[in-house]
Amino acid sequence: MKGSLFVLFPFFLCMRILGIDPGSKATGYGFIEQQGNRLIHIDNGAIFTRSKDALAERLQLIYRELCRLIEQYRPEAVAVEQVFMARNPASALKLGHARGVALLAGINAGLPVAEYSALQVKSAVVGYGRAGKNQVQQMTRTLLNLPEIAQEDAADALAVAICHAHSHHLTGQVNQTNRLAQRTRR
Repeated sequence: MKGSLFVLFPFFLCMRILGIDPGSKATGYGFIEQQGNRLIHIDNGAIFTRSKDALAERLQLIYRELCRLIEQYRPEAVAVEQVFMARNPASALKLGHARGVALLAGINAGLPVAEYSALQVKSAVVGYGRAGKNQVQQMTRTLLNLPEIAQEDAADALAVAICHAHSHHLTGQVNQTNRLAQRTRR
């Protein structure tokens, strides 16, 4: 019902979104609320782990903090940045573990979880998929009317949330169209 109402009345949509930029050393998070075509900043920050701790302990800290934040802010959706191609295979594996923990925190909370590539996020926020970190930070600040540029990991997480705010209704419409097309083929 909510999806069909959005198609007719997009200005009614109100959704709180948690964006996550996963990392084994620092996992950025950003909460925004979409109210119609307005985006409102709720909170952002980063979960820092100590590199001297075992990977399992670092992942546990990330998971617990994300669960605490989900409980505190009660988002209706979670958006996570996908793994990029890393030059160092060990770093890519650690990043993959952090992503898994982020996905698990969202799913265990019963929330829909979306994933976006860095190219999709940059395109949604800056309008150019190859934009630099500073461009993403500046546009995130502008779009959310922040008093200052957010910390790098937090800014990336806010950008993921913004990407979801701009994309989720389109994905829903495409999925609905695909389901209708499959039904008519039967």
